[in-house]
Amino acid sequence: MSEPVSAPEPETGSQLVHGALVSWSRGQQVLHATPETYLDVVSGLRADGFDMCADLCAVDHLAHPARSLPDGVVAERFEVVVNLLSLEQRTRMRVRVQVPEPDPRLDSLFGLYPGAEAMEREVFDLIGVRFDGHPDLSRILMPEDWEGHPLRKDYSVGRVPVQFKAAPSTR
Repeated sequence: MSEPVSAPEPETGSQLVHGALVSWSRGQQVLHATPETYLDVVSGLRADGFDMCADLCAVDHLAHPARSLPDGVVAERFEVVVNLLSLEQRTRMRVRVQVPEPDPRLDSLFGLYPGAEAMEREVFDLIGVRFDGHPDLSRILMPEDWEGHPLRKDYSVGRVPVQFKAAPSTR
């Protein structure tokens, strides 16, 4: 069998889609929205046939501030990454948004993709990014009285001791 041949990736950062800069990663188009244009960019993609939000997650780049971004995109500590699918076109689109540390917040995608509700709650719970317009932005994995966001890189490790129960005897 022959190896699949992929087309060369187009130039990065020179193209705009729905007002967002474009880059390419492993043959996939990536849009770089700003917090202000995020909802408009995703709304435009929804109208283009990207009818499924497959994933929404966040990254804390505290330890790695230098990363590959197109010219004109300012790196921030937090980044929200959304993966959209067009089932009809059989294609994916990734949207990356740099979220500033002092007030980490974005508009909620719940109105466009109701299935994003739990994913946004998980990002809020573990990283601390707030989603404006979310119907129930409460903790989903940690107890309601938990302090902090455990996936932040500056979160203290080992605050809660692990408790093991005794293994059953085999005799």
